[in-house]
Amino acid sequence: MAFKQLLRAFAAAGLVWAGSVLAAAAEPVEIVGFGDSLMAGYQLDAGQSFPERLEVALRAKGHEVTVANAGVSGDTTSGGLSRLDWSVPEGTDLVILELGANDMLRGISPEITERNLDAMIARLKERGIAILLAGMVAAPNLGQDFMASFNGIFPRLAEKHDLILYPFFLDGVAADASLLLDDGMHPNAEGVDRMVENALPVVEQALARLDRPAG
Repeated sequence: MAFKQLLRAFAAAGLVWAGSVLAAAAEPVEIVGFGDSLMAGYQLDAGQSFPERLEVALRAKGHEVTVANAGVSGDTTSGGLSRLDWSVPEGTDLVILELGANDMLRGISPEITERNLDAMIARLKERGIAILLAGMVAAPNLGQDFMASFNGIFPRLAEKHDLILYPFFLDGVAADASLLLDDGMHPNAEGVDRMVENALPVVEQALARLDRPAG
């Protein structure tokens, strides 16, 4: 009799363990889009920002994810560094790091931009959070020297930290007026959808990397 009770206890424990494993497996991957107005959804309606549209696109492809919007319009890399710790909550699995455009527009030294991004990447890695680095390119009117220095930031950091790099966050949108707001700088709703479409394979690559065995 006691032996049967012991078996039932083991069986119950096994069911509890299996249930906890299934519950853990069902938890969505937590993604944070950390950036400036391009991430925040400047002048767009609710549901039209890059993180919101990315979540819809990923879920449509069968990925159990949530994508939080931690974009702040006007943010520089200095501002991002100062708010990083409280803007990216515990439990985050992946950060899409998109900052640098406002540094470029304000003519901030690329060395400062790179140093700030480097510090943010290091902090996230210390917390065990994966990073997809979204790059930016300098405007041609800033001169060849500035362009060369600024444009090299993102490939250098991706190589240094073994990150997946999406080279240009506005790829396919920046030169198309039909996909931009009247300011000619920020994407409209259709532009955001194009950005999501173009970035989706790289985001999926970053998600796949989360499943790699450590070491």
